[in-house]
Formats: sequence, C-alpha cells, structure tokens
Amino acid sequence: MPNPARRVRSAWNTVAALLILAVLLFPVYWMADTALQPDAGTAAVHFLPRDLSLRNFRTALDTQGGSLLTSLAVSLGAVLVCLALAAPAAHALAQFRLRGSRSMVFATLITQMVPGIVIANALYSAYAELGLVNSYLGLILADASLGLPFSIVLLRAFMVSIPREVIEAALVDGANRFTAFVRVVLPMSRNALITAGLFTFLFAWSDFMFALTLNTTDDVKPITLGIYQFVGAHVSDWGAVMATAVLSALPAAVLLVVAQRYIAAGIAGGSVK
Repeated sequence: MPNPARRVRSAWNTVAALLILAVLLFPVYWMADTALQPDAGTAAVHFLPRDLSLRNFRTALDTQGGSLLTSLAVSLGAVLVCLALAAPAAHALAQFRLRGSRSMVFATLITQMVPGIVIANALYSAYAELGLVNSYLGLILADASLGLPFSIVLLRAFMVSIPREVIEAALVDGANRFTAFVRVVLPMSRNALITAGLFTFLFAWSDFMFALTLNTTDDVKPITLGIYQFVGAHVSDWGAVMATAVLSALPAAVLLVVAQRYIAAGIAGGSVK
C-alpha cells in the first residue's frame, strides 16, 4: 500500500509544479490571446478571447514574412557553419593527446563570458573592411560564433566517451582518419550533434545584437530586428505586434518539442566520460 504521507506530498508537488508552469506560460497565453482578438489593446484584452480573428496574423505575415524567412535562412546557415567547425575541433580535443587540451577547453568557455556588444563592435570594424556588412554571409558567420563555444564543449564531452578501439578498428580496416571521423564518430555522436545544432539555431534565431549592429539597411533583416522596428511603427496595434511575436516563437517551440528526446540523450551522454 502506498504511504498516505507520500501520496499527499506527491500531490502537493504536482500542484506546485502546475502553478509554476502556469506562471511561466501566462505571458505566452496573454500574447496569443491578444493576437487572436481584433482591435486589441494592452488594457482592453479579455482574459478569455471572445471574437476570434486571424486578421492580426495576416498583418504580421504581410509585414514580417520576409523577416521570418531571413531568420530561418540565417539560423540554418549558422547551424551548418557551427557544426562544420565544432565537430572536428571537438574530435581533436577528445581523441588526440594534444598538449594543453584542457586549457583550450577552458579558454573556449571563457569566450562565452565576453559581452556581446564588444564582439559586435569588433566585428563591424572587420566586416566594413571585408565587405560583409549587410550580407547574409556576415550575419551567418557572426551568429555561428554564438553557438560555437557551447557546441565544442558539448561535442567534446560526448566524443570523449567514444572508445578509441572503435576508431582504431576502422583504421585497421583501411579507413583514414577523415573517413573514420565521418563514418564512425559522427554517426555515434548523432544525439550530441542534434543538441548542439538545436542550441545554435536558438542562439541565432533570437540574436538581436549582431542583427542590429551588422546591418545598416533592410536588405538582411531577421525577425528580432523586424519586431523591434515593427513595435516602433505600430505601437498602437498590439494585436499585430503580438501575432508577430507568436509567429517568431513557433519555430523554436516546434524544434524543442520534436528534438526533446535527442537533447536529453545528447546532454546525458556528454555527462558520462
């Protein structure tokens, strides 16, 4: 028979968890509620939506659809660049007996402590000379740097657990180190790669500092910069503003739900040496 005290404690824990979840999700609910109500203002929104309308979402897509596609292209490009650099670097730090490898990992973590505005200002000076300001490539490279340190550390922690005997067996069978890396190490690191790629996507999708600093025109305008400008131009139309915010949050939410099991496996796998 279950202990009554334990059942009561479990029930209270469940209630507390639901209350915390409700508090955390309330801003999201209010955002969606405002977006679904036509002619909604911040002080005139009903707690339960009455006259539902998708007009605000049509306005958001008409005005910010291009920015959403720009963010998608930049974020996916940043993921590809980040993983292409992070995976070989992590493999070298994990499998090769490099002198000072621990110091390299520590230095990689330190780079994440540098304020973003400092990096953005330095990049703007370099980009101005290289002609990368107001370009997709420039923003992709900048956003890839946001997830690169995290990806290297995460992938290295996972690749350390890969037995050397597996790689050596591939070498004995005639594969070179690059082939062993591509056909053995990367497939075994799938969960960690998905986790690193997802976090890099989220970093790039939510980036505002680089988008604002490295773009002086509207040629390359991610959704974060689009919302910033949209609020300034339509501060009285909060329904359209909230609809834009809902649309900008959907890709990240969908990716987190779809890749949840890979994230758990990737982080858990990297925690065991």
